[in-house]
Amino acid sequence: MSYTNSSMGSGSRTDRRAFEFGRTYVVRPKGKHQATIVWLHGLGDNGSSWSQLLESLPLPNIKWICPTAPTRPVALLGGFPCTAWFDMGELSEDCPDDLEGLDSSAAHVANLLSTEPADIKLGIGGFSMGAATALYSATCFAQGNYGNGSPYPVCLRTIIGLSGWLPGARNMRNKIQGSHEAARRAASLPILLCHGLCDEVVPHTHGERSNHALSLAGFQNLAFKYYDGLGHYTVPKEMDEVCNWLNARLGL
Repeated sequence: MSYTNSSMGSGSRTDRRAFEFGRTYVVRPKGKHQATIVWLHGLGDNGSSWSQLLESLPLPNIKWICPTAPTRPVALLGGFPCTAWFDMGELSEDCPDDLEGLDSSAAHVANLLSTEPADIKLGIGGFSMGAATALYSATCFAQGNYGNGSPYPVCLRTIIGLSGWLPGARNMRNKIQGSHEAARRAASLPILLCHGLCDEVVPHTHGERSNHALSLAGFQNLAFKYYDGLGHYTVPKEMDEVCNWLNARLGL
């Protein structure tokens, strides 16, 4: 599958009905519960596959929440329904973002985190379209509200995006730099971006552009890691980077 199909199809941008989220999988911490991270899968996947991988990581103090996206028509696939956090057509800077779908998924993630104890550090990570949703959530946190203006309710401590991209990048810089509070929140949020140089689905240039856009908007605690020979999947070396990042940034 490629994200270069220019057919917009008849996806959810014109279908305003609410989509029901799928099953949520939870990986309980094996040690002392210090952090909770919602992890978001890619297009057409579900929370189960990532929960199994995350459970194997040497991060005993993290609780992982792995929701499943709604099944919806996706314009990229000619309107074919599959699990997707939002609708999307061609992956390009000129393609309009499905802000309604992004807001809905970001709100679902925030709701999952909002019931965690007050002393627990909160984060969001994801792969591909899940990474895009995590990065969009980062911009909502910095701005203090979703794209529709509703207040963003949780305090994020870290964001991880693997093989993804940043939706809504065009207007983000002005929104964040126009507010001292937004600029402060952006500067304080650690973000790890990882991308394979041989990614044939979401080319690594999208990761580079996302890193650049976040930096320009005032996200100062950024790391962009790239991997030779890596396609649109993850490898142990990349997950080791994720583990090291979380241990260092969350003080686990």
